[in-house]
Amino acid sequence: MTEGKIKINRAPVLTLWTAVVAERFGFDREEALSLGKAVAGLTAQSKGRRLGIFKPQPAEIREARKRKRGEEFWVELLGRSVPAVNTADGVRGVIGAKAIEPGGVKRYLESKFGDDFAAARSAMMTLAKGFKPEQLRREAFRLYEQFRPEIPEGVRGWGAKGELDLARIAEETST
Repeated sequence: MTEGKIKINRAPVLTLWTAVVAERFGFDREEALSLGKAVAGLTAQSKGRRLGIFKPQPAEIREARKRKRGEEFWVELLGRSVPAVNTADGVRGVIGAKAIEPGGVKRYLESKFGDDFAAARSAMMTLAKGFKPEQLRREAFRLYEQFRPEIPEGVRGWGAKGELDLARIAEETST
């Protein structure tokens, strides 16, 4: 990190921010990590399809239509409805038919943020705490758009790293 700036792509930033927001709403840390990864995964799928990188295969579509929702329910985070399931260990986000394990999400975030993980999480937590939960529900995605790393548009930006400026996150706290 150079003076509070982290070179990183958007997916881990969105994952961490969503997890912090979910914690602010009352989910425990492990539940929040799982839900954060689900939001980032759904967002990446949507963007990938829009850019023509991912295309649903006919077999995938047929399989998706056969699946039963059963015990799954939906959690609204950052303006996105996320499929979730209640497990013996708590609420977990779901991708496909599989619950997202928080341990893997934590390792993913630690590997992407490196030594800056604690500082980034702390900055985001301070920002989230600056809003009442109902206000944060309305503003969370807009806030993310304000501080997320800038990357090139379109396919050129897919997976590209940009600069996450922790000072910019702190500025949002004071607005």
